[in-house]
Amino acid sequence: MTENRLIVIGQNGVGKSNLLESVELLSSLRSHRSNRNQDLIYWEQDKACLTAMIEDDQKLSLELNRKGGRKAYKNEKLLTRQIDLIGPMRSVGFSALDLELIRGEPSLRRNWLDRIVQQLEPIYSDLMSRFSRLLRQRSQLWRNFSIESNNHQNILLDSFDMQMALVSTRIHRRRRRVLNHLLPIALSWQQHLSNSTEQLNIVYVPGSKLEGEESEKLWRESIERQLLEMRSEEEITGNCRIGPHRDDVQFLVNDVDARRFGSAGQQRTIVLALKLAELELIKTLYGKSPILLLDDVLAELDPKRQLLLLEAVGQKHQCLISTTHLESFEGEWVQNSQLMQLDSFG
Repeated sequence: MTENRLIVIGQNGVGKSNLLESVELLSSLRSHRSNRNQDLIYWEQDKACLTAMIEDDQKLSLELNRKGGRKAYKNEKLLTRQIDLIGPMRSVGFSALDLELIRGEPSLRRNWLDRIVQQLEPIYSDLMSRFSRLLRQRSQLWRNFSIESNNHQNILLDSFDMQMALVSTRIHRRRRRVLNHLLPIALSWQQHLSNSTEQLNIVYVPGSKLEGEESEKLWRESIERQLLEMRSEEEITGNCRIGPHRDDVQFLVNDVDARRFGSAGQQRTIVLALKLAELELIKTLYGKSPILLLDDVLAELDPKRQLLLLEAVGQKHQCLISTTHLESFEGEWVQNSQLMQLDSFG
């Protein structure tokens, strides 16, 4: 059967990654490359339009405007909430950038975690937007404050602290919950990919002290206290040091920090295990496999890991794969896939 796998072949720069990124945007409203519309629109154009026809003859569309934000459509009907576009089509993306997930900056791990949470709970994007807005407004408050308006400042900050503590708590809970679901699946894949020589552990490192058992009330009150305690430092720096924007995730292999001490092979195996776990988690919760997007990633893996990845994917998942050549694929894989050659214009 060939309908489950499409291999897009083409030289660098012809648009293979753009094709996969379009599927990612339509399925999650997010791009692993950029959150700015301007970066996703062709230079000389004012907007970009993405459209997909999926099963049950549903038509999904997303319009990106250089000025004026985004518009989402389902069956050509404008959606009042863009998050309602998420659900009919889900995807898990794996690109060369993901290989930096272990050794890169904490923001990469937060973005990865947020993409998973949003796939499972589309309302999460509203929480993140609300938190980002509060964070910007709080920073603006510090810039605008004067020494004379001390009492007024405290009243405003008390109001912001209450809102930020509530939203932070809900983000922390969702991120930790997803990692707890993901861990046993990723552990199983890590053992499989390493021939049972490696034990994987995933540790959530929150940017707030989450005191006691998980409780919205306890965590919210604790974060409020921490924000209050940090005001004198925040007044000097203008930066809020408490909250989910300071979160990180630590990966341990056999109880050793993989970021600092893991080999390149171990780090890549962890990323493979995480992506396969993400794929399996979404399938388990929704009863349907998401589309697996492999953006020229085989070229970044050694032959052993290439084979393990292809074997793991097998015939079970719908795959959209980009590559510059077919040498990395076994003959059977190529024979049982649709091939599309993508050439540059001109």
